[in-house]
Amino acid sequence: MHQNIKKPLYHPALERLPALLKETGFRGDVASDAALLAAMSTDNSVYAIAPDIVVAPRDAEDVRRLMRVLDTDALSGVPVTARGGGTGTNGQSLNAGIIVDFQKHMNRLLAVNVEEQWVEVEPGIVLDELNAQLASTGLFFAPTTSTASRCTIGGMVSTDASGKGSRRYGKTSDNILGMELVLDGGRTLDSAAPPPDWAHAMLLEIEGACQSGREALLKKVPALSRRFTGYDLERAKPPGGDLEWWRLPIGAEGTLGLVTRVRLRLLPKPKFKRLVVIGFETFAAALDAGGALLAHDPLAIEVMDEWVQGLAETAGILQALPAGLRARDGQPIAYNFVEFVGDDEADLARQVEVLRKSALTLTGAIASHVAVDDIEMAALWQVRAASVGLLGKVGGTRRPIAFVEDCVVPVENLTAFVRDFTGLLSANGLNFGMYGHVDVGCLHIRPALNIDRDEDRAIMRAISDGVFELTRRHGGIFWGEHGKGVRGAYLAEFVGATAYNAFGRIKRAFDPRHRFNPGKLVGEPGALMGIETTPFRSVNTEDGDPLSLAFKCNGNAQCLSYQRSTVMCPSFKATRDLRHSPKGRADALRHWHQMHQSGHATEELEDDVLAALDGCLGCKACATSCPVQVDIPEMKSHFLDRLYRKRRRSLADKAALLLEEYSPVLVRHRKFAAIFARLFNPLMETLSGLRNLPSLAFHDVGRGGYQTFSAEVIAKRQWHEETVFIWQDPFTALFDTQAALALADGLSRFGYRPVFVAMSAGGKAAHVLGDRTRFIRQARKLRSAIDEVAGSGRAMVGVDPAFVMMIRQEYKKAGLAGEPILLVQEFLSEEIARGRALPKLTAARLPRKLFVHCSESAGGSLMDWKRVLAALGASVEIAATGCCGMAGMFGHQDRHQAHSRQTFDLSWAGQLQGEDEAMVSGFSCRCQTKRFSSIRGEHPMRWIADAIDAG
Repeated sequence: MHQNIKKPLYHPALERLPALLKETGFRGDVASDAALLAAMSTDNSVYAIAPDIVVAPRDAEDVRRLMRVLDTDALSGVPVTARGGGTGTNGQSLNAGIIVDFQKHMNRLLAVNVEEQWVEVEPGIVLDELNAQLASTGLFFAPTTSTASRCTIGGMVSTDASGKGSRRYGKTSDNILGMELVLDGGRTLDSAAPPPDWAHAMLLEIEGACQSGREALLKKVPALSRRFTGYDLERAKPPGGDLEWWRLPIGAEGTLGLVTRVRLRLLPKPKFKRLVVIGFETFAAALDAGGALLAHDPLAIEVMDEWVQGLAETAGILQALPAGLRARDGQPIAYNFVEFVGDDEADLARQVEVLRKSALTLTGAIASHVAVDDIEMAALWQVRAASVGLLGKVGGTRRPIAFVEDCVVPVENLTAFVRDFTGLLSANGLNFGMYGHVDVGCLHIRPALNIDRDEDRAIMRAISDGVFELTRRHGGIFWGEHGKGVRGAYLAEFVGATAYNAFGRIKRAFDPRHRFNPGKLVGEPGALMGIETTPFRSVNTEDGDPLSLAFKCNGNAQCLSYQRSTVMCPSFKATRDLRHSPKGRADALRHWHQMHQSGHATEELEDDVLAALDGCLGCKACATSCPVQVDIPEMKSHFLDRLYRKRRRSLADKAALLLEEYSPVLVRHRKFAAIFARLFNPLMETLSGLRNLPSLAFHDVGRGGYQTFSAEVIAKRQWHEETVFIWQDPFTALFDTQAALALADGLSRFGYRPVFVAMSAGGKAAHVLGDRTRFIRQARKLRSAIDEVAGSGRAMVGVDPAFVMMIRQEYKKAGLAGEPILLVQEFLSEEIARGRALPKLTAARLPRKLFVHCSESAGGSLMDWKRVLAALGASVEIAATGCCGMAGMFGHQDRHQAHSRQTFDLSWAGQLQGEDEAMVSGFSCRCQTKRFSSIRGEHPMRWIADAIDAG
């Protein structure tokens, strides 16, 4: 039962698939490059199975074209597996053969009926994306997963997903009204239409199978709110009712066919909600409180244990919690998150207050907090939602992994089940993290293992077998929320021979060739994938390896968020191509690393990885927003360094490196350089594949009356206590002295004495282009200068956010950490906290919106801007945007023009619409705004200084 699938020899025939599809009029994408195959070989599980080819259909007709082409003898044995967001924790969408990528193109809302409360969608639409499009109707699709920002409806159907609020709203299967299913040969079943003639015999066989196994299944499976689904014999053919065949693919994980359209039941969105967070001394106390809290009938009760709380504290994401709920003196805290919803605000408030008072009487309760504001509630829920990602960030070679993580038991048995479960883990010497849904008896428990080791894989199998038995002993279900996948190896034993035989009849009727996601759930003896024999994803590499973070990517896929107002990841948002995401790039780099180490890295493989990395804008959102902080720009720098030791660089790359290297010389001779550049920029653009190059500035900051000194001179002098030293990067100093002057003017209006430090190269271009030797040399020189100026004891501020963040992040990773250079809002925020009063600009005419550089979106930079604007009395909205699409040289390169414009249009264009002017903090962002809009975008300090001058 636990054996590997042997890979059939159908590869030669697959080489003809792109041409065969083109002949049929197929309009989607077909690809088999190494980077994409590596990205599609993993999900959020421990497994890795490389497909042979990836097909991304444009619509249902494309899916039928694909299946008709595959209906030949040469291609009849090729597996076909559907993939949505790839967030599965059990390898559900991993297989050899063909992966059908639905999220790339088939992500449309097809029809909505507000009166009848239903919507029809394609399977690739993301859950949050769907609900955002439904927002104006007052309706929503109720199942709420922690991966709602990237999981697709098709994936939710495939696994019968559920999440927060399922006790009231049910699982996905409780909210589906019908579907369209494409089978072998392109044959189509539509639940909204009479079955075609060819389907009658098939449906009769399916009906008989349902009747033969229904009672046996119900005797074996506990009746829980998180009910057993997948091959749903109970609902597909109830006694005396008609066959509803479309209920069988729900939870069947793509083993019965390809779902191309789904009709979903919608519910009215509650008008009001409240979130109560309760802290407990121990996880056991939080768990024991579940029954008492459930008596208040909340929408959901979620729990987080002390280990996960500690990880969240270290990661800095518990800042959203009030001080009373934060750990003190190293004492860990466990949390219960209790949400209430309703349409009567007064009644809801009373309900919440009753719970809040009673909660503090519970054993082990420390404190509670009620969140009313939507923004605060979202921030607090993010603390809980980040649990799965945080567990992937644990140091060491043993890290928490998903393989027994969604068992569900009766709520009254939960404490005993957890006691036995944790006892099993402790007996094997394993650490673990826990979080989950107390209200439905479903906890996510992730033991820490090193799956690169054979010994730990054996422990994994032993734990899996043990937990399976524990679940049955406590009256539970082994698969409560995240589907079965490879863990479906236990299915036959769980449901019994009679029900499993009925499953087999259904599988053969829908899929006689066993081509849809073979090896999962139902198959002949020996045909199913095994818990410990399915290929594993490598998770560790040598200490100090610059590509180690590629191995730590656990596939949680926060980087695949569809939300346009978030920074991560602009290239994926623009393309919906998995290659162009941090996850995809990490997979590609891991694959290249393994091939390189074994001596099998071909030039073709390097080209594929290079193409995937070329679309990275270097925004660094992955380095801060990803729970594991998979820093793609840093790893890209190291990859390019190795690559260009044996390859020639492009003219554009050489020009950028030389421009940075000799920028101090060009600054000293800027007028000559500016005239020369204006004469030769058109030729440079033609030769190098660049466009819209900025003009060199004719004047330096001395025009504003400000002095510039070298670091050596500064270190030898005494400076007034109000002195602020301003650092420029080469590109600001050469092209954007207006921003440098704006910063200096603003600071001087606040009473400070700005002094500029002589510019040094710094290494930004060298880092981006992977010239590591040049980067380290330039970084050491600048680091030395920074440390010299820091010795003066005066504040240091950088002009451009990208430059400041490079020093803060890249220098640290290069072993060059030291005294920080601050962003202007960080400096002013600290000054305000010390009691500094800023002039009031209440009556001043300022732009309505501030647009920040994407590197400022992480950490506390946005809050710093809010404090500064509040201290000024300025009513300025911080626009919720992602990356602008310029990103240094990226937006100037011919090959990236469409990508750059599309990224700008995703979030910036809409926010700028209707504006005549805006505060724009980043140099790249101001360049992009100038290119693609007619508004006046200036550095925030320019507007502030002018407003103060206007009085």
